[in-house]
Amino acid sequence: MMTICYFGIYDPEYSRSRILIRGLEENGAKIIRCHSKQTGLRKYVDLLKKYWVLRNQYDIMLVGYPGQRVIFLAWILSRKPLIFDAFISVYDSRIFDRTYAKPRSLRSIYYWLQDYFSCRLADKVLLDTKTHIDYFVKTFRIEREKFQRVLVGSDDRMIFPKKKQIRDTVFTIHFHGTFIPLQGIEYIIQAAKMLEQKNIRFNIIGQGQTYASIRYMAEQLQVTNVTFTDNVPYRDLGTLMSHANVCLGIFGNTQKAKRVIPNKVYEALASKCPCITGDSPAIRELLTDNQEIFLVNMADPKALAEKILELTEAPELLEKISEAGYLFFQKNLTPKKVTKDLFDLTYALTSKHSFFR
Repeated sequence: MMTICYFGIYDPEYSRSRILIRGLEENGAKIIRCHSKQTGLRKYVDLLKKYWVLRNQYDIMLVGYPGQRVIFLAWILSRKPLIFDAFISVYDSRIFDRTYAKPRSLRSIYYWLQDYFSCRLADKVLLDTKTHIDYFVKTFRIEREKFQRVLVGSDDRMIFPKKKQIRDTVFTIHFHGTFIPLQGIEYIIQAAKMLEQKNIRFNIIGQGQTYASIRYMAEQLQVTNVTFTDNVPYRDLGTLMSHANVCLGIFGNTQKAKRVIPNKVYEALASKCPCITGDSPAIRELLTDNQEIFLVNMADPKALAEKILELTEAPELLEKISEAGYLFFQKNLTPKKVTKDLFDLTYALTSKHSFFR
């Protein structure tokens, strides 16, 4: 049996970590966790202590997301093959998506170096789309062979189809997510304003960086068909989606938005809820417009409003897309399915490592 040491400061409840761990276990791997909730320098001491107990019990080490700050420790400690789940670029997220600092600033260089060295230290780097791999290859000058695509998928034990509880009198739109530029929530608000005189209701769940500015925009526009709700337990999302006619993905006008397929799209497929999201190279790697999903132009509230209005008059199309999307999820996107190639990779890496050791 392959034994994998899942190492780092990852959040065990975050969908990426939970799906990778569960999927690898379902494929036949044994997972031992070397995990710390500590911050600052204490996390390194904590990880070192926990690792020392486990040091002879595994075949391969996988550094979970986020891991840029702990992979150097993992590289020093482990004499076994090292996989790094990069998942996203710290440099891209902090500098271009969330604009925490200016390009070419000292801080931007620091973030670039984090991504660069973390990829260099790993034997294999995991990312969620081919488009994201293209970005890493070009931006950090890392050879393409080092990367492996592992789709996000969704945890079908927590998000799954539930009996629809839709009210016939109101067409309900569901969105959940962290308020960051990638989401493009401002375009959802603008689309809602355009549909204000229709019998359509928007439920927006979450908080984050752009929350205050989004609420201010809604107040300035005097939008009356949007309800804001703070974060809810993850297990409740499936029920909330069952109340919706349509779920929304991302629509942000950022380069990162074009490279990723967000959790909420996978969750919509898993819950059998038809989904509208922004058209991008990443989404087209996996899904086809008007087959498993509905696509509209990014950062285009008019296109989003028109698509929603069109779907209010197309119940049969909504049913067709929801069925096709759920079937696609079952065939391709459960935890076991999305980690099958990763599980096979662990054997290939250990064999190569043993040969060259």
